[in-house]
Amino acid sequence: QVHLVESGGASVQPGGSLRLSCLTSGLNFKIHAMHWYRQAPGKSRELVAAITSGFSADYADSVRGRFTISRDTTQNTVYLQMNSLQPEDTAVYYCHTQRQLRDYWGRGTQVTVSS
Repeated sequence: QVHLVESGGASVQPGGSLRLSCLTSGLNFKIHAMHWYRQAPGKSRELVAAITSGFSADYADSVRGRFTISRDTTQNTVYLQMNSLQPEDTAVYYCHTQRQLRDYWGRGTQVTVSS
């Protein structure tokens, strides 16, 4: 069974930083692309960042230059380093992967950016 567990969400002030973690199990982590999505209240879920098995990364325009996705193949964990956080980044952040055309999601971790 595939399990994705996010952690690291918190409340921070604008300009602050957080690092989210997604611990995976039940899959061959090394051969799967991993993704971070987020969903703000009243908004649709959007793709924030993606990293391939070859460690190539892509970002949404709204976070490019501020967020960095990375992965640790030894710990089967994907990270999202978030810098220069703004109130617009407030959302539940979800870890996601796809295996054999099936989607797998974590339960999410809350990030709140406010003064």
